[in-house]
Amino acid sequence: MRKTFGWGIAAAAVLVTATAAPAVAGDHGPARVTGSAEFVLPYGQDDDVRSFAFDARAAPYSRPIPVQGGENGGPADATGTVRITHRVASENLTVRFEAAVDCLITSPGHATLTAVVTRADPSAAHFMGKRVGFSVQDDGRGRDRVGFSWSASADQNEAGQWGPSRIGTCLAPAAFATVTRGDYRVRHAELTAPPAS
Repeated sequence: MRKTFGWGIAAAAVLVTATAAPAVAGDHGPARVTGSAEFVLPYGQDDDVRSFAFDARAAPYSRPIPVQGGENGGPADATGTVRITHRVASENLTVRFEAAVDCLITSPGHATLTAVVTRADPSAAHFMGKRVGFSVQDDGRGRDRVGFSWSASADQNEAGQWGPSRIGTCLAPAAFATVTRGDYRVRHAELTAPPAS
């Protein structure tokens, strides 16, 4: 199973329950990404079913990271959950894992977020504790797109050996996969200045 779900896998799908109301014009509040959708890859077509579900919201200056020099955290700090499910048709197997959101940045109709895996089925146990990245393009129902880090990215260590990417906060590829069923909603909010000390 490690080969199927390693850093080069062709994806993950989500069986989820995101319950936030869709954003509407003039809707104010913190940046947010919600919704659940299935998608297809632009490469490696198969009979697998893939989908992600997001319930992520901005929580600025709530996660202090010493290397960023701020004891109050940063403007892209976030909270929430991503649930991933991949139905592998050839093996008659469904694999799920879940991740806690730690970073979110938006622009109108777009979002990039990261999350650290907190729960995984045995066949995806190598994801535990790792940060994964996601991108969402909200173009309206039937036109959304999504991207994710472990299928489209690799990395070299100091010795030049290739392996899985080391994902920093709010890092993800562009939204490269087309949604076929479901809907994602991005509520944009500008990054804010730190609170007055």
